[in-house]
Amino acid sequence: MQRVHAILERRFPERRLFLKSEDHTRFIRLGPGTQLLAWTGSGALVAWTIVATAILLMDSIGSGNYRDQAQRDKMIYEDRLNALSAERDLRAQEAVAAQERFAAALRQVSSMQTELLTSEEARRELETGLDVVRTTLQRTMTQREQAREQLATLQSEQSAPGANPEEMERTIDFVTQALADTAAERDGIQSDAQDAIKLAGDLDLELRLTKERNDEIFEQLEDALQISVEPLNNLFRTAGLDPDHLIDEVRRGYSGQGGPLVPIQMSTMGKASDDDGTLRANGILDELDRLNLYRIAVQRVPFVLPLRDTFRYTSGFAMRWGRMHEGIDMAGPIGTPVYSTADGVVIFAGWASGYGRLIKIQHEFGIETRYGHLNQIRVEVGQRVSRGDRIGDMGNSGRSTGPHLHYEIRVGGEPINPMIYIGAGNDVL
Repeated sequence: MQRVHAILERRFPERRLFLKSEDHTRFIRLGPGTQLLAWTGSGALVAWTIVATAILLMDSIGSGNYRDQAQRDKMIYEDRLNALSAERDLRAQEAVAAQERFAAALRQVSSMQTELLTSEEARRELETGLDVVRTTLQRTMTQREQAREQLATLQSEQSAPGANPEEMERTIDFVTQALADTAAERDGIQSDAQDAIKLAGDLDLELRLTKERNDEIFEQLEDALQISVEPLNNLFRTAGLDPDHLIDEVRRGYSGQGGPLVPIQMSTMGKASDDDGTLRANGILDELDRLNLYRIAVQRVPFVLPLRDTFRYTSGFAMRWGRMHEGIDMAGPIGTPVYSTADGVVIFAGWASGYGRLIKIQHEFGIETRYGHLNQIRVEVGQRVSRGDRIGDMGNSGRSTGPHLHYEIRVGGEPINPMIYIGAGNDVL
């Protein structure tokens, strides 16, 4: 202890602090131990001040970085949402344009059907006229031969002895006049036949031109239908759905007949010919019908987002905390409108354990959607809803850490990643 005290005295020699007043003087002696304690306390205070200041500065800088990052993320999400909105508007405009093209196609098909029937009727009348001309020519030729035979008989009788010359002359004059009339009638019929042949040539040329024009229209319609149908085929295949099965399901639900889309009739001559465009026209009508069935099927599959306002994805379809998260979470303010993503029937609307306020909608083709953690439910069980109908409001009910919507898609009872359907819809719709 003495050695330690000696070392401290060399470092911190004893000091005296004098306090002088008017009537007396006092002093305070500061020993080495007291000075060491004071220096230690002062150093600790300074070190704590430096560390606290550094922590506060780092926290402030980190908070600023987090705020900036959050702001940047928000701007990125808003830009992405704006791009999706613009793309959705563009797809909507394309859908309207496609609908207009389909209407124009229907008008063209109807006009072509009328032209085909008119051309067929004209051809049939022409063939009938040609048959009449041919029969008349044959009858005229027969009459001419008969007149020649009669003339030869009369000439032989005139040369026979005992024949009356005057009577024979009158008979010859009559027969000659009859032959002249027959020749004139024959010339008229030949002229009519030539006119009919010329008319037949003109009609045949018109039919060929009409066929070429119809082929061009058919090609344009077939290309337009191919461009319109192929993306829808890809849409369903991307979502893991069989387009043919969907079409059959929709067709069974819409099996009524009638209206303007009746099949074009075959040739009036009773022969099935592809030259008159009948098969191609009926094929186009079939494709238009298939496209319309696709449009109905699209309305019954959840290809769109359940939210239209700004939101943020907070959790995806994946393992979370050792359990499978069977949907996606989209965060936003409480009261944000929630919309049905497809046509269907509400099969559940109420409180469901961890889901909180939950809505289940049964769609066609064994598809079910779920909307959880709602603040308010706006539909009832058994109610039929359409795509875009408001069904509830975003909330924080049930097992939830903040306001958000939990959205699920199930096919045959098995959960499917909703982003598969949403991504397919964003690429086409």
